[in-house]
Amino acid sequence: MAATIGVPLYACGGGTIPLLQAWLYDGMCMGSAAAFMVTGPATKITNLGAVKIVLGVKRFILYLAFVMLYSLIIGFVVNLVV
Repeated sequence: MAATIGVPLYACGGGTIPLLQAWLYDGMCMGSAAAFMVTGPATKITNLGAVKIVLGVKRFILYLAFVMLYSLIIGFVVNLVV
């Protein structure tokens, strides 16, 4: 769920730290926080615009799918380790 929220939420790496700190304090697991940290910077509107222009629409959609899958895997791995 955190990976899904991270895609449309315009957040950079530094801007997500206070937000994640509050969520972790409220009980968010570390894996969800890691997934959110991966998707936020990878899907900033400026990055997405550049990827879409350079790669085209089909590869842009593949990029979004890869980011979601990768962040989901990272979240599961972090939950297993921590």
